[in-house]
Amino acid sequence: MLKKRIIPCLDIRDGRTVKGINFLDIRDAGDPVALAKAYVAQGADELVFLDITATVEKRPALVSLVERISVEINIPFTVGGGINSVEGVAALLQAGADKISINSAAIRRPELIRELAQNFGSQCIVLAIDCRKEADGWRVFTHGGRTPTGIDALAWAAQAEALGAGEILLTSMDHDGTKQGFATELTQAICDRVNIPVIASGGAGRREHFAEIFLQSNADAALAASVFHFGEIPIPSLKQFLTQQNIPIREARL
Repeated sequence: MLKKRIIPCLDIRDGRTVKGINFLDIRDAGDPVALAKAYVAQGADELVFLDITATVEKRPALVSLVERISVEINIPFTVGGGINSVEGVAALLQAGADKISINSAAIRRPELIRELAQNFGSQCIVLAIDCRKEADGWRVFTHGGRTPTGIDALAWAAQAEALGAGEILLTSMDHDGTKQGFATELTQAICDRVNIPVIASGGAGRREHFAEIFLQSNADAALAASVFHFGEIPIPSLKQFLTQQNIPIREARL
């Protein structure tokens, strides 16, 4: 069995790491490069950097920040925000990113997924899905959770895989920042629809929540932000706890 991954997520705005609740109430969480280096030292398996206002402000993700990060860390990292072209992805990968995450641009033009996969390989194309539970299922939102699309999240995940996406970054907007636990039902529903890795995001508050998402779904990785940024759950102790629950996890760094 593949070992589960623990992934800190750094939401970037104006060059700083920030965190909110339900995609709102944003507060500062520190310097992204310093945080990235600290997470490497703690034993994070990967990192995700999301430029959360790039799409709304209609600008590309911060290539200069990616360059600064790439020379400071030695674990894979994904970059997202404002990515909408082959040229934009090429610039980020050249700057040092290992994978890129797309969301709003793929909704506008799904064929972009195929174009990026053909040019760079599915292994570095991550489809981010931000969704909310509604009466008739889970629906996709774009532009940092600001814009409803009416698209069914499960169908969209399956379509994205068919187009060439290599991984799904799934965020439950209902759970985001609440620290009440991951959306296990939603996560497993997505896992049942696709054969590519699924990263669960949104809702981590305790070590037990990470155990739940791995034991109650087929998620390949769990992503969190504030509990890591503010030292509420140190990654080494989290990994030790998960190992005690017989969850296959990469070795913790003490």
